[in-house]
Amino acid sequence: MIVNATDLAWFESSGEDPTIPLDQQDSSPQYEVPPITMWGVALCVSGSLIAGENAIVVATIVATSSLRAPVFLLLASLGLADLLAGVALILHFLFLFCLKPSDWSELLTSGLLVTSLTASLCSLMGVALDRYLSLSHALTYGSSQSRHRAAILLLLIWVGACFIGAGPAMGWHCLEEPNSCSVARPLTRTYLSLLCGLFLVIVVVTLQFYAGICRVARRHAHAIATQRHFLPSSQSYASKHGSGRGFSRLFLVLSVFVGCWMPFSLWGLLGDASSPPLYTYATLVPAAGSSMLNPILYSLRNKDIRKVLLHACCPNRYTQNTHIHYPVDV
Repeated sequence: MIVNATDLAWFESSGEDPTIPLDQQDSSPQYEVPPITMWGVALCVSGSLIAGENAIVVATIVATSSLRAPVFLLLASLGLADLLAGVALILHFLFLFCLKPSDWSELLTSGLLVTSLTASLCSLMGVALDRYLSLSHALTYGSSQSRHRAAILLLLIWVGACFIGAGPAMGWHCLEEPNSCSVARPLTRTYLSLLCGLFLVIVVVTLQFYAGICRVARRHAHAIATQRHFLPSSQSYASKHGSGRGFSRLFLVLSVFVGCWMPFSLWGLLGDASSPPLYTYATLVPAAGSSMLNPILYSLRNKDIRKVLLHACCPNRYTQNTHIHYPVDV
């Protein structure tokens, strides 16, 4: 997604010099690269950080044969999607401040960013589904059938994300009709409205999965408390077994998830090409920033992934445990 270049201090000069006769001047226009701004520095640094940390997560999961449970497949998909988002931000920086822009560069970066953000959001929904299934179907969780279903889900996610991201390159753009542009050029308003509507649906479905996680977790806590002759409302039981801490972590995850994705989803539906570009950046930055927070909130919080990373950094101090705990921390 690229906001109109005129709003980012693009400028082109004609190449004319008043001190040189007109017949000796080169009639071909000359393009001058704009100076790098604070926005450009932030764009390059954030894209590099996003790509770097997600590359570590993807490489860790792919290189470790014991990390093959459904949750790790979904986390690898999430890391790959966020890695592509970082690459898209770096390309956007290069086309803004280092290379001469063109129509194909706008279509390339916008399509890549749409694909990565769509795959990232769908992978987050898959992680929520996996957490729900790990609690409600704990006995069959992690079986070969579960891994097969997770692989099918990932295939559908990436095929759908690539199909949606190919929209601008297939002609669904506003480069030839500026009046049809949305708040994120070169996407048309119709295309962005459908995309943001899809994002809102995925957000609502994901929240429903987490609501189901809360219901199942409370039901399990009630059953355990009853078996141990504790009252279900006993604060001592909740503090001993960390249920309060688990729900606080869940609240943090949901707050970041909604805070990152809801603003741009709503702004894409309400805004148009005449809207101030500052509002677009203010809502798009959190959506892209989720790619920086996802490895911390999801992958690096997983004990098994942390063990692999610690063993890789300090092999003499940390030893890997080949036993993998399939259910994910809520």
